[in-house]
Amino acid sequence: MRRFVMPLIWPVISGVLLAVILLYQFPGLLGTESSQPSTNTAPPSEPTASEAPGVATPQASGNTAVSRPAPDLQEAKPLSRNGGTVSYASAVDKAAPAVVNVYSSRVVEREQHPLMSDPFFRQFFGEDMPRRQRLLSSLGSGVIVSAEGYILTNQHVIRGADQIQVALRDGRETLARLIGTDPESDLAVLKIDLEGLPVIRLSDSEQVAVGDVSLAIGNPFGVGQTVTMGIISATGRNHLGLSAYEDFIQTDAAINPGNSGGALVNAQGALVGINTAIFSRSGGSQGIGFAIPANLARDILSQIITHGRVIRGWLGIEVQEITANLATSFGLNAAQGVVIANVVPGGPGAEAGLQPGDVMTAIDGKPIIDPRVAMADIAEIAPGTRLPVTYIRGGERHSVEVEVGERPRPQQA
Repeated sequence: MRRFVMPLIWPVISGVLLAVILLYQFPGLLGTESSQPSTNTAPPSEPTASEAPGVATPQASGNTAVSRPAPDLQEAKPLSRNGGTVSYASAVDKAAPAVVNVYSSRVVEREQHPLMSDPFFRQFFGEDMPRRQRLLSSLGSGVIVSAEGYILTNQHVIRGADQIQVALRDGRETLARLIGTDPESDLAVLKIDLEGLPVIRLSDSEQVAVGDVSLAIGNPFGVGQTVTMGIISATGRNHLGLSAYEDFIQTDAAINPGNSGGALVNAQGALVGINTAIFSRSGGSQGIGFAIPANLARDILSQIITHGRVIRGWLGIEVQEITANLATSFGLNAAQGVVIANVVPGGPGAEAGLQPGDVMTAIDGKPIIDPRVAMADIAEIAPGTRLPVTYIRGGERHSVEVEVGERPRPQQA
């Protein structure tokens, strides 16, 4: 019998051992949960459903299924002027209502046929040649600077205009009167007669710093009032050939045709300058725009309203910058001062004995470094003031007093 039992013992023992191993590894086979803690814990940084932003916590129900952690989603929030989002809407709300669209028009006459400009054909008609009229119009912008209705704009916006129309942001339109112009700074003053006008606040442009936020408001290409943003790129820009007296603020805020005469404002909505010109190879904005400083515009506005013109000091001389070669030829140790290139006959300089070829080195005790700066300083001196001038002639230093005159107005084109 032992011979029959022994072959069955080893399979039984193997089966028992296998069962013990299976029950140890899978205790759930007996219908009871293991008392061993689970090692698959959630990472500490994983948010739970109640912590995830923008995801609602699931409500308890009859089912006991374990809820999975919600994904880390960011809820989109609307932009708010008063929240943490940076916005210049408040500055625009203050300044934009005072920026107007300026439409100017003029009537020009020309011959009805191009052949009429030929002298051969003109001899048959004399002065009674048939002519036709053509209406030319241009657009720009302007800024209301007083409750009385005075508007600052560029002189080139309304140059030669027979009629000037102004459109406000609130929809009102009216004709404007031209109070005066200053071609040498490219500024003009208009006036409209409406009640309840919005007025822009003027800043102290001397406090403008490179890097300040700037907003350009105007009517580019006639599409309607538009706001563009940039920074102040430079101050005191000159030698651009745009006007006789240049002290421009440069900005990279987009300025295009139609923006001329519009406002350049700061982040508080105060007027920094009057947008005037752009540097462009294509005709559109390339990030180099120029504005007349608010301080200069304020002074010209006051003079035009008070006197009907801008009064500037004048010495009756034309000067040019002195170079290293010129300094050597004049026997100077440094290229300092300006050379008198021309003296207007009968002018203040001629009356004081100044001559072409003299090298002016100082005016009123202030050394001359740049001719444009020197002429701008003279322009701010009241006519009738006696001004000490230091100059070099024939290698010798001289001093003379010049009575400042009033600069003649340039001839209008």
